[in-house]
Amino acid sequence: MLNIYNSLTRSIQAFTPIEPRKVRLYVCGMTVYDYCHLGHGRVMVVFDMVTRWLRASGYQVTYVRNITDIDDKIIKRAAENGETVRQLTDRFIGFMHEDADALGVMRPDHEPRATEYVPQMLDMIRKLEQNGYAYLAGNSDVCYAVRKFEGYGKLSGKALEDLRAGERVDVMEGKQDPLDFVLWKHAKAEEPAEVKWASAWGAGRPGWHIECSAMSSQLLGDHFDIHGGGQDLQFPHHENEIAQSEGAHGKTFVNYWMHNGFVRVDDEKMSKSLGNFFTIRDILKKFDAEVVRFFILRAHYRSPLNYSDAHLDDARNALTRLYTALKGFDVESSAIDWNEAHAQRFKQAMDDDFATPGAVAVLFDLANEVNRTRDARLAAQLKGLGGVLGLLERDPIAFLQAGSPDADVLTPEAIEAKVAARNAAKKAKNFAAADLIRDELKAAGIVLEDGPGGTTWRRG
Repeated sequence: MLNIYNSLTRSIQAFTPIEPRKVRLYVCGMTVYDYCHLGHGRVMVVFDMVTRWLRASGYQVTYVRNITDIDDKIIKRAAENGETVRQLTDRFIGFMHEDADALGVMRPDHEPRATEYVPQMLDMIRKLEQNGYAYLAGNSDVCYAVRKFEGYGKLSGKALEDLRAGERVDVMEGKQDPLDFVLWKHAKAEEPAEVKWASAWGAGRPGWHIECSAMSSQLLGDHFDIHGGGQDLQFPHHENEIAQSEGAHGKTFVNYWMHNGFVRVDDEKMSKSLGNFFTIRDILKKFDAEVVRFFILRAHYRSPLNYSDAHLDDARNALTRLYTALKGFDVESSAIDWNEAHAQRFKQAMDDDFATPGAVAVLFDLANEVNRTRDARLAAQLKGLGGVLGLLERDPIAFLQAGSPDADVLTPEAIEAKVAARNAAKKAKNFAAADLIRDELKAAGIVLEDGPGGTTWRRG
């Protein structure tokens, strides 16, 4: 039985989907005006892992991850660059896909862009107005009347008196209450025509929060199973989504809320506003993409993830141990024997709120058994279980011989030439020369391994 920590109830709950064996999952995606940083990468990898495990558990999953392609920052950046909003967002959506693909993140089933769902947003705003939750403010924006929604604060656990206007919400004249947030922003004269849509309240564009309520209900229905995102979205964004969706439809919006923890640098949250962020593509210049994925997954998704080169080096060494266990086996992708002891423990860990640290520990126990027994069936289990997490899917030799992406390292051809020279020296009984070559390679981070089939090498 799968159990999930539900941010709404602040407790671990048994997972029961609305429809038997079917899961509808929505995750808040990226605002595309810049490169994705590792915090974005964590969201993508975490909910890719969640989707993979749900499917491995026999669920039919419909996974939606949206794209915010219209907001103040996007408009400002496009103007600074002298390009259209569409040109800017198309380019950074492409970069986002490159980063996600490198990290082994499968594409979601639906990836809606906010600009493609403005009619649905306007329809929801009209419903909110009819239901008494929306009003036209003095500056011609349409706002949500927070105090009229009885359940406001139930996700964040904040009392109305303690709340403040949320991120991305301008404090403005004309609001009935400082906590009210914008559903529809009136058009400004200086903004380009491409960010102005006609509405019953005049030309304008949607606020940030309304887009996810409208897109999720359009693609998954007014009531669905799981909504996910980063911990920073719990308030105000997800709180406002609940108010909008339940205010419009008069029913429960989402059954289970999941939030992954922050990526931290020097004990501070990684963010663009703090200037301490590392883009995925910059990290991938120094570290193999699968190492980065492994680094993310060996921490529990709800825990803080502390970023440093030292932690990524440690992740690379750990992943190397798993691939080393698979070296020498010609293992094709095959069905996992879920009755086998290691697989049972792996499943138990993953069913406990997607506890990847426990699942990864099982992989290391299995690798130790493979090293001890050289049992091909256990090697197949190791590769199969790793594959459930999107790991260990490459040829072991290819991984072990891959250098750091931007490192000034010996090429495979140069290494093979030195190995051949060492073999020739050994054959000529010139052991001093052979040892010298081994020492040179060791100094360059190359480990030689002599065996019955000859000499192989890997990067240390």
